[in-house]
Amino acid sequence: MALVHYWLVGMRGGEKVLESLCELFPHADIFTLVADVTQLSPRIRQHKIRTSFLQKMGGVKHYQKMLPLMPFALESFDLTPYDLIISSEAGPAKGIVPRPDAVHVCYCHSPMRYIWDLEPQYRASAGYLPRFMMSAFGPLLRQWDVTTAARVDHFITNSSYVAKRVEKYYRRQAMVINPPVATERFRPTDELEDSYLCAGQITPYKKIELAVEAFTRMGKKLDVVGTGASPQLRGMAGPTIRFLGALDDESMASKFARCKALIYPGVEDFGIIPVEVMASGRPVLAYGQGGATETVVDGKTGLLFKEQTADAIIETVQRFEELGVSGTTAEFMHHAARFNRDAFKTKMRDFIGSVI
Repeated sequence: MALVHYWLVGMRGGEKVLESLCELFPHADIFTLVADVTQLSPRIRQHKIRTSFLQKMGGVKHYQKMLPLMPFALESFDLTPYDLIISSEAGPAKGIVPRPDAVHVCYCHSPMRYIWDLEPQYRASAGYLPRFMMSAFGPLLRQWDVTTAARVDHFITNSSYVAKRVEKYYRRQAMVINPPVATERFRPTDELEDSYLCAGQITPYKKIELAVEAFTRMGKKLDVVGTGASPQLRGMAGPTIRFLGALDDESMASKFARCKALIYPGVEDFGIIPVEVMASGRPVLAYGQGGATETVVDGKTGLLFKEQTADAIIETVQRFEELGVSGTTAEFMHHAARFNRDAFKTKMRDFIGSVI
């Protein structure tokens, strides 16, 4: 058996899925475009990890610039010895060439955002050379991406939102199995802080600037956790906004449990952080699109706002402070437990058993 992951340079949501797959299939080999093993969990490092030729081209530091070469790198892997292949896909991982009689299951976190629906956002924030590369190679990559969907026997997606995009771009149906969340790591506390929270890597599609604008206008406290805050974002922030950068796991869990609520203004394919915050006993105020609509129970474990604007965030915060939500801390935690790692592994084991 083989596990194929797009790249292994950290331990984010996609790598947590791979980690659970490694627990399910302890003897599987791992194929990936590039890998920095120092950044991986002990569980993943126990497996034989095979990288592509991009590794020798400085791929760990520059892999994002090598997008046009990724199809060639993936197709260069020899997967003929493997009867079962599970590709973990938010990049081009499904583009491997399986043996004709092998079973290829793709767990799709998302079709490649930077060549499909979020391409305009990535283009707008990119420099001259990346914009040129996207214009030159984007059509060919989209064609290759659609073509390689035919190499997949069964699609699994992390949310119904992603399943609709798989159907839109690839014309394929997908089973929905939510990703594993380590909900047992989080605990509530009675020691709350007088501040709201934004958390996650700061990228354009997360719309952190809307939260910064809203809380600056309200004069309320907002802690922003994560790397990537630009000078422009910092410049628009008022005195009640704190940029805390990256935090270790223990500090992050403490922030989740102590915040008044998580502010979540972006559109995520699933969104693990809201589940972690609910597992910590705190509510989530999220934009009502994407994965948040499948994890946040509006009015009970949080509130969903209909417009992706600072005004909508202000109105929702005011409504939250006046009326709150109906759920209790125990109900938040019980709801979040639906997405734990055991639930993921049970569903994956049953699905794989049904197709091989």
